[in-house]
Amino acid sequence: MKIKSSGSGPPDVDMTPMIDIVFQLIAFFMVITNFEQQQADERVTLPRDQLAKPPEVKRENSLTLNFGYEKNKLGEKIDPNPYIFFSGERFTVEESGLKLRSEAQFYKTIGTDLKDVTVEIRADAGVPSGMVQKLIQLCQEDGIGFQRFALKATQNRD
Repeated sequence: MKIKSSGSGPPDVDMTPMIDIVFQLIAFFMVITNFEQQQADERVTLPRDQLAKPPEVKRENSLTLNFGYEKNKLGEKIDPNPYIFFSGERFTVEESGLKLRSEAQFYKTIGTDLKDVTVEIRADAGVPSGMVQKLIQLCQEDGIGFQRFALKATQNRD
């Protein structure tokens, strides 16, 4: 009796379970990711407030400025001077005029009225309020011209 060999080809691998697992992982990470904190900076610890509420609708045109201190890994201040952290750069309020002018020019170039742009200031709880006011005044100067502002705080859930 003669037996035919079926040939030695590569075995078939069913990829369906692997694809299912990949899609489940993608869905899992999308659910746990907090998209609101994308422009947050770990050097800024927001103050807690009973009245703080997240915006009900995401702002369409917003410029987020993180205003805080250089800190070590333990969260202790390295430098007593507060800095603005924006686009991977660090600068003081006095040095921020040029950067704010270029951002204002960007919005004008793309055809967005500066009245429609909200400057979101995420100021550390330790930053003096006078420094935040100085930053707001600088944003309103001629040549920059931002008019809408929002201050970020963490909601106190006690």
